[in-house]
Amino acid sequence: MSHQASTLEMSKFLAPILTLALSASITLTSFNTYAAKAVATVNGKAISQKTFDAYIEHKQKQDPKFDAKKGRNILIQELVNRELMYQDALKKKLDKDKEVVFQLKQQRIDLLIKHAIRKTMLATPITDTELKLEYDRRVKSANVKEFKARHILVKTKDKALSVIKELDNGKNFIKLAKAYSTGPTGKNGGDLGWFNSRQMVPEFSKAVVNMEKGKYTKTPVQTKFGWHVIKLEDIRQMDPPKFSEIKNQVRIIMQNKKLQEYMAKLRKKSKIKINK
Repeated sequence: MSHQASTLEMSKFLAPILTLALSASITLTSFNTYAAKAVATVNGKAISQKTFDAYIEHKQKQDPKFDAKKGRNILIQELVNRELMYQDALKKKLDKDKEVVFQLKQQRIDLLIKHAIRKTMLATPITDTELKLEYDRRVKSANVKEFKARHILVKTKDKALSVIKELDNGKNFIKLAKAYSTGPTGKNGGDLGWFNSRQMVPEFSKAVVNMEKGKYTKTPVQTKFGWHVIKLEDIRQMDPPKFSEIKNQVRIIMQNKKLQEYMAKLRKKSKIKINK
């Protein structure tokens, strides 16, 4: 396996871990604390201010417009209900249930992984300068183009070949599109407007990126929609998005890179055996 393929494979498996590490979700835990610092007590067990504050934060991340002051009593009642159900679960010895124990173990592992990753990220924070350099590097290497094209969509290869023959004999592409195309753009002469290669199905995009401006396909192009005869009218360089618009996306890319480096170091100094 090549280094690039290996990196792609690792990225696939690391993505859920990074999502876990950077997610806004929080783990809420009941704290036994002094009654004076509690917002409520349930059967002598305190619901701490810390738990209440964490619950508010959780609610506000779900709904940024949530007003904690107006909803204070509702939140406390929700936490009381939560504590009552927790106490009932303990009475029923659900904390001893094998499946529950297994799930709690997995949640503990996930929580420790999240904090291990967070600690690694905080040890070498990504600066705005680094983000801008990464943005500039990617913009420079992107070279993304947009294409302006028309097409004639028909149901069979033979019909597409007959359309190409008419074009070879000097017939007008727009008129033929209006006459023969079964696609929704037919009435507009097959006009697809401007698009980049990622916006079209792979077979169509592959044909377009290999065409010369002003030419039409001499061989019909088959896609899931039918058979296409394509005419490429123009090509232009696509303007990259502004740094401010994708700064957070660049940050995630760099965080992924750091996570891959972190995992690579752990793997290098570890003995790993995969059982078949």
